[in-house]
Amino acid sequence: MPNKDEWTVLATDYAHEHGLTGLTLRPLAAALGTSDRMLLYHFGTKDELLAAILRESNDRGVAVVDALPPSADLRTAVLDLWAAVQHPAMEPCVRLYVEASALGLFGREPYASVLREANRVWMRSLAGFLTRSGVETRLATRAARVVDAAFMGFQLDLPLYGGSRSSVKRSVADLADAVAALAG
Repeated sequence: MPNKDEWTVLATDYAHEHGLTGLTLRPLAAALGTSDRMLLYHFGTKDELLAAILRESNDRGVAVVDALPPSADLRTAVLDLWAAVQHPAMEPCVRLYVEASALGLFGREPYASVLREANRVWMRSLAGFLTRSGVETRLATRAARVVDAAFMGFQLDLPLYGGSRSSVKRSVADLADAVAALAG
């Protein structure tokens, strides 16, 4: 019988495949080979289960960034980060984040509060990567904010505009140049 952490991993895998909208306990439990009562036993409420899923998904994304070797400079770091967030392992994390953000934007809990916490962890990871890449800490924090905001826009644009990767690639290169100029 899985423990709470193992249930969290399994439930996150399910949410990555099926999304959050319309997620209910019975179909989730059935897919995991358990009962909704067992999930409630481990998590207490559906909101606590959703919060655990969001944290696990964010932790997976952070792990990808934290595993990156340092880049040669700030410009290269931006390009390396873009390659990392475009990796197939990150796609379900990004999709889940966007979905939860939309729900949190309307004040729905646990999305709003969990994503505030997740964003702090994510931004520390981005700034930490930039710092490991030789960027001064204060600049790394500023650059991480700019990069994160731009990346989110690029990721939202890709599916909406026919996935024109070449135009996004040019935009990422322009972003890398602009962020590198902050250090200049």
